[in-house]
Amino acid sequence: MNEQGERLQKVLAQAGLGSRREMEEWISAGRVTVNGSAAVLGMRVSEEDEVRVDRRAIRIEASGSGAPRVLLYHKQEGEIVSRDDPSGRASVFDLLPKLRGSKWIAVGRLDFNTSGLLIFTTSGDLANRLMHPRFEVEREYAVRVRGSLAAEQMRQMLKEGIVLEDGPVRFEKLEDEGGEGYNRWYRLVLKEGRNRLVRRTFEALGLPVSRLMRVRFGIVNLPPRLKRGMLAELGPGEVAAILDWAGMDPPAVTRQTAPGRDSVRQSAFVRPRGVKAGRRADKAEAVRKGNQKSEPAAASRGKPATSPGAARRKAKTGV
Repeated sequence: MNEQGERLQKVLAQAGLGSRREMEEWISAGRVTVNGSAAVLGMRVSEEDEVRVDRRAIRIEASGSGAPRVLLYHKQEGEIVSRDDPSGRASVFDLLPKLRGSKWIAVGRLDFNTSGLLIFTTSGDLANRLMHPRFEVEREYAVRVRGSLAAEQMRQMLKEGIVLEDGPVRFEKLEDEGGEGYNRWYRLVLKEGRNRLVRRTFEALGLPVSRLMRVRFGIVNLPPRLKRGMLAELGPGEVAAILDWAGMDPPAVTRQTAPGRDSVRQSAFVRPRGVKAGRRADKAEAVRKGNQKSEPAAASRGKPATSPGAARRKAKTGV
């Protein structure tokens, strides 16, 4: 057995195939081979080894240089977050750069009619840290509903929570962002990602959701200049910041990059207050003053969100 390289499950996770736990299950199930022989848990591999998963070759990066790639995408309504769709609808994966020996993993899903921030990464470990319920990573949304919440309903959503068919849900933050006519905007924060959770919560209170967008995931904001349908790849310093916040060790080559030179750093990141996602709780600071000036934000400054286009022009954002 190779005693020099990285543990096999770590290498597979870094290649974007899944979390380390999933990779351990694949190895135990006999889906992984190393140099033509069935892999075993705990073995180490290096660049010289031939690693295959279900006969698919996996590229092994040199130790210390395997920094994951991270993409931000401004999802549009009418796109699915899936590689396979019998109906042939547009998929967000159709737009992503092609990879060899790894794959893009979507960090959390957005349903067909929801827009906003999607994060993609080639690191299964990072994706797991951001999505697993035990890390309680914050998701922030702007939601427009038909009608308005009563004060008691807002209190209940923040305190006791609302009981749904798959269990109770409680918002970490809920703010009335104003509106015009029958529609009203709210901004909310959750620490879980159950299917259609925001829509189902408001619908349980008799308030249908007419528009929903995710504006933040963990410490990553939807950059104001990232328009609908656009992609942006984070620079090495930005990736290092996410890894550090998630409690993961950034590769040495990444730590040496000056973060101030990264392309979207100032608009994409909130400033965390010490506690990392890898330590169970997301204590990232709420969006700093002036950050994420979206449609509902315009309403909260006394400028009602009249229409999506008008509000976007006033707020000068892409959301």
